[in-house]
Amino acid sequence: MFRRGRFDDLIERQLDLFAVDQAPVVEEAEKAAAAWTHAKRNETEELYGDYQLVVDELADRLHETRESYAGTLDEKTAEEYRTSFNRAATKRLRRFAGLLDEDE
Repeated sequence: MFRRGRFDDLIERQLDLFAVDQAPVVEEAEKAAAAWTHAKRNETEELYGDYQLVVDELADRLHETRESYAGTLDEKTAEEYRTSFNRAATKRLRRFAGLLDEDE
């Protein structure tokens, strides 16, 4: 039987809000990905760079979302929360969550 984690409801709400608040930036990232994917060979490097800038911005904002709450917790609880957040964010926002594990 699947057991819900201690922070699952909170994180689900945080990611729902993130998706709404960051919708314009996510749309920009999707457009940049499409432009890069369909670009001519001589344009791909620059367009990939444009795409990566948007993805990095979203990753930073996702990190800020996580850390703004984690900062209110004691260290042990914060680590548990970060692990849960990373798992949920990776499932839901795989393209933008990749940088979350780099700071641990």
